[in-house]
Amino acid sequence: MSDRCGTVGAMTEELPLDHLVLGSIDVVWSRFRERTAGLTPQEYLWQPVAGCWTVRAAGDRVVADGFRQDPEPAPVTTIAWRMHHLAATCFGTYLTGGLGDWPIPAGEDEWTLDVSEGLAWLDAAWAAFRAGLGTLGSTGLTRALGPDWGPYADDSWAALVLHAQDELSHHGAEIALLRDLYRCR
Repeated sequence: MSDRCGTVGAMTEELPLDHLVLGSIDVVWSRFRERTAGLTPQEYLWQPVAGCWTVRAAGDRVVADGFRQDPEPAPVTTIAWRMHHLAATCFGTYLTGGLGDWPIPAGEDEWTLDVSEGLAWLDAAWAAFRAGLGTLGSTGLTRALGPDWGPYADDSWAALVLHAQDELSHHGAEIALLRDLYRCR
């Protein structure tokens, strides 16, 4: 069996770890970006239910609602909020944990109301994160994250990539569903 990541199955032990792990997240990213092609300003900020978390103007800044909160149950969020989460909370934060510098022009809790700018910032965060991962190689992926990662210090960089892939798959699917619901409303 093969896919865009390379050969899968009996041959995997012959492929380098970085090829398998990074190839897999690359496929997920590509599928996600295909689903965000043509995203409109209306979809980007659409709030399908009352009480959605979104991004909104706060004085001279645009901030993400509920930054660093984890309420139960989690609120429904807009596409703009989810893009902020992926770019800042995931890719940006993971990058600055040992792979590179903050990748977007806004701060961690800030975002943009403009869909084109939001997509550009998301692309920039992804590109920087992916480039940082590319420097690790197979050996680097097996290395521990280190003390700056607190309770995750002993986890490997490969584990972080798999977590990032889970975030991208999870929130990418939610963004795709929000687009479908917007179209069918």
